[in-house]
Amino acid sequence: MIMDVQIEESWQKILQPYFDTDEFKQLADFVRNEYLTATIYPEPKNVFNAFNFTPFPEVKVVIIGQDPYHNPGQAHGLCFSVQDGVKPPPSLKNIYKELSSDLNVQKDTDDGNLTDWAKQGVLLLNSVLTVRKNNAGSHANKGWEKFTTEAIKQLSDNRENLVFLLWGNYAKQKGTIIDKTKHLILESAHPSPFSAYNGFFDCHHFSQVNKYLVKHNQKEINW
Repeated sequence: MIMDVQIEESWQKILQPYFDTDEFKQLADFVRNEYLTATIYPEPKNVFNAFNFTPFPEVKVVIIGQDPYHNPGQAHGLCFSVQDGVKPPPSLKNIYKELSSDLNVQKDTDDGNLTDWAKQGVLLLNSVLTVRKNNAGSHANKGWEKFTTEAIKQLSDNRENLVFLLWGNYAKQKGTIIDKTKHLILESAHPSPFSAYNGFFDCHHFSQVNKYLVKHNQKEINW
């Protein structure tokens, strides 16, 4: 594994065939070398946090991000989330605004840590799991995208009645591998300040998620 980091047992089992491929071994070599020669986020122990906090059988909802935050102290392995004591970045602020409008849930605007969502079954998965400091997209097209596509495919094929939230064109590309006959796909603009007013605000995704979960005899997410 990358820098000897372990991944949660249920995910380890289902992704092992992919871990054994030359493709993944090349990715692991690249990432290992990056950690040895540059400042990379998140810390190695946090790279697989999306999987570690949300085991395969417990996934209810999947939110797909792009790559980790690239400023110090932010990224910790969950898309859109930041570490304790770090204020929500602009996209997360807009997520909080939509949550307030949709479900009247008021989040602490000084707290951007979404670990509680992950522990309830929300897989907060970036498409790319590592990044160089101050260099957004620096680990794109190195192999992470194929790895996370495999994880999403396993969820689509082996689970039922999941909700996939695809915010923005980048996330929507992953939608092509999801079985729409078994799962709910909700799409909107990205919550970034550059696009949130083009369809993210008033998308009502959070209430739609909970209605779908209840309909399929699952517990709502306490957003």
